[in-house]
Amino acid sequence: MSAYQICVRCENRWPVTYQPRQWCPACRGVLLSPVAPDGTVPPSRRNFRWVARPAGGAPTTEPTSPAHGCPAPETPSYREMPRWGLLDPLPDEAVEPDRAETAADLAPTLLVGTAVVFGLAAVAEAVRYGVLLYNRTRLVDPLVLALSDAAVWATQVVGPVVALAAAVASGLRLIDLRRRIYAERGLAESRSPLSILAGLVVPGLNLAMPGVFLTEIADRDPRLLRAIRTWWVLWVVNGVLMMALLAWRQRDTLQARADGVLLTAVLAALGTVVALSTLHVLRLFDDADLWGRPLRRRRFTHAAGPASSPIAPIVPAAVREQEQAREEQDDAPESAGERADDEERVEAVAP
Repeated sequence: MSAYQICVRCENRWPVTYQPRQWCPACRGVLLSPVAPDGTVPPSRRNFRWVARPAGGAPTTEPTSPAHGCPAPETPSYREMPRWGLLDPLPDEAVEPDRAETAADLAPTLLVGTAVVFGLAAVAEAVRYGVLLYNRTRLVDPLVLALSDAAVWATQVVGPVVALAAAVASGLRLIDLRRRIYAERGLAESRSPLSILAGLVVPGLNLAMPGVFLTEIADRDPRLLRAIRTWWVLWVVNGVLMMALLAWRQRDTLQARADGVLLTAVLAALGTVVALSTLHVLRLFDDADLWGRPLRRRRFTHAAGPASSPIAPIVPAAVREQEQAREEQDDAPESAGERADDEERVEAVAP
């Protein structure tokens, strides 16, 4: 059965065929908003209310009480057990999240892991560059060289794997985030999950579309917009630097290889910053800071009170006595010697 509308006058149910109606075809009464077949309508979107009435139809005339002149109260009774209620159905908490939701919840953990791995990769590449500089004039200990090679190869193998997992989880988190935010606003998602994934995966588009997807749901929040724009710039710079590194590695000279090591260290350090910036943006959508703590928003309000504090500051008694003595000295009349000096000055000035 499709959605239906209830008449407030005759209480008939009329199915919604093409578009909702306003008047009842039978009695010309007002029709309520369409109701789903299961009858579940969120309380915030209802334009009607439940009214409880006693069973048995219209109330009968009650005998009056001679003392108060009002109907005598009686205990309400029913011929059978009432089978109605006013409670909304509780959400089913036993529903287990699917794989996509589970992967989306792992996005913060994977981003932290990506930042750690890329940070270690930056340190390993920087140490390798220092070994190359040392090797220009001196021989390198084989153990130091072996440790450097192991650190570089381990981070180069683990880093892309963790980064790819974090990117997939962040993409699923973005899809779930957009769906939730649009549902809270009472709107429908304008983009399909396939189009969002295409904008995150296709080379070239993945430099522009992620920032667009995030800006669409920012809702003009200044702090969130600044974080998104900062992340967007870092993301584009990271992509451009990665393409520059791939082009630079096509050169086969010793100096080009050494410069490639330094450029790889810079790229790994930038990858750490991008991972932390991505985590910061996702946390802001959940009203939390980078560490997952509840976000504290600073608000400035207009001060309508007095300019000075109505409560006098606490001053020690000794300081108060000194100030009073100083004021008494300033207000005291001039001494006789001072008055005589003043008169002599006046006589000297007079012709």
